[in-house]
Amino acid sequence: MAVGGNALTGEGQSGTYPEIAANAAVTAVPLAGLRDQGWQIAVVHGNGPQVGNLSMQQDAAEHDVPVQPLHQLCAMTQGQLGSVLARAIDDRCGPGTAVALVTHVRVDLQDPAFAQPTKPIGPFLSEHQALELAAARGWTVVEDSGRGHRRVVASPRPLEVLEVGAVRTLLDAGHVVLAAGGGGVAVAVHDDGSVRGADAVIDKDHASALLATAVGATELYLLTGVDCVQLDFGTPRQRPAHHLTPEEAARHLHDGQFPPGSMGPKIVAALRFLQDGGHRAIITSAELLADAAAGKPDVGTTIALPQALAGQAS
Repeated sequence: MAVGGNALTGEGQSGTYPEIAANAAVTAVPLAGLRDQGWQIAVVHGNGPQVGNLSMQQDAAEHDVPVQPLHQLCAMTQGQLGSVLARAIDDRCGPGTAVALVTHVRVDLQDPAFAQPTKPIGPFLSEHQALELAAARGWTVVEDSGRGHRRVVASPRPLEVLEVGAVRTLLDAGHVVLAAGGGGVAVAVHDDGSVRGADAVIDKDHASALLATAVGATELYLLTGVDCVQLDFGTPRQRPAHHLTPEEAARHLHDGQFPPGSMGPKIVAALRFLQDGGHRAIITSAELLADAAAGKPDVGTTIALPQALAGQAS
């Protein structure tokens, strides 16, 4: 299950601890419900807003304390958000139910993403603020979804979750496992065989698909701020897409229906999960998670083979 960083720091919020804790408590409700029904659940959370805020704090205090590399900021936010979510889940399921595992994810240093940053992090900025910070700190900034400008960083494709064996063990022991938080701490294998941190923020949807396949999950849930996927979004022809086959989803992706900065990564992650043997992928909001998991018709967006869609519709 993938939970966006924006679900933990909502639109219009600054990212204070009380805000993040309150949002985590809301997210924990449907997760606890599924766990009580006997589901094994691994959760991958995003960290875009939080790691960007932490980066700004680092830069602001650079004359007083040493600035840490981006991969270490990912480790910090993985621990921070994993702790908050674990406490929220434990409040509903009992102490020790949830376990947050600091997870490292291997990437390729030759991935073209390192030369073409695309992952938005941090707060939305005015154009003037963004350009000023870009000039002062060497950032790459872009306009993001009509809501302002944000810093973007490298987001390479995840290749391997190093701690997958530990995740399986914890799942089998009955824990809700928070793993690959923020997409995982990006690491790369160097020529001398050593594994070292790589300055990148891995997309949490891609990391969740990779982890889901690695642990043998049958279903992948990608939680977002909308109830379902919309076709022709923002136009008079906008309409919900509750059921898609992989071929239909791929065609809409190719036609530009799902931009890289919004729904695109979720569609790509869902298709990769199904291609690697998953049964169905569901995109929906946390509020509708329980109904979507129960297979209620026209709830969220289910991407699956035609026979699976037919079974759900019936």
